[in-house]
Amino acid sequence: MNLYTFARGLVKSILSPLYRIEVKGLEHFPKDGGVLLCANHIDNLDPPVVGISAPRPVSFMAKEELFNVPVLGKLLPDLRAFPVKRGMSDREALRKGLKVLKQGDVLGLFPEGTRSKTGQIGKGLAGAGFFALRSEAYVVPCAIIGPYKPFRKLKVVFGPPIPMDSIREERLNAEKTTEIIMKHIEDLIHANQ
Repeated sequence: MNLYTFARGLVKSILSPLYRIEVKGLEHFPKDGGVLLCANHIDNLDPPVVGISAPRPVSFMAKEELFNVPVLGKLLPDLRAFPVKRGMSDREALRKGLKVLKQGDVLGLFPEGTRSKTGQIGKGLAGAGFFALRSEAYVVPCAIIGPYKPFRKLKVVFGPPIPMDSIREERLNAEKTTEIIMKHIEDLIHANQ
């Protein structure tokens, strides 16, 4: 058993009962092929919660500073995380993200780039649109509906893949594509509150 599988099982055994996590929409999640999984961002626990809720292993970009934290920094690569420099265009992180998708794996992203302090969905960054347009991956919206309060229900909802063919045909840019992705996430939140 690898570290990812072990950690996923351990984290699930703690977080699922603590936050009474309800997962919906698993039938929408592609069984194979590259998946760009885009979720809203409301709490520091979002990455592990999405990771234990998704039916397939998920790779996440993590802020570069976390890789300098003793012990954690050594574990992150085995937990499928890779570093991204915040506040600038990080070509290496973009290359690594595309590689994950082209290998047919799942890349998890929080397009807002930072947590929403209000719980309201914020503006997404162009990175999500970049990955969606530059790969052949399925783009799956995901809504995390809180709050993160012990023993109160937390929902993780996966929506159907966003039809990317028409977006690619219209030659929309990365910003516009991210807006469409964010709208799908917002619609999922409203439909499941």
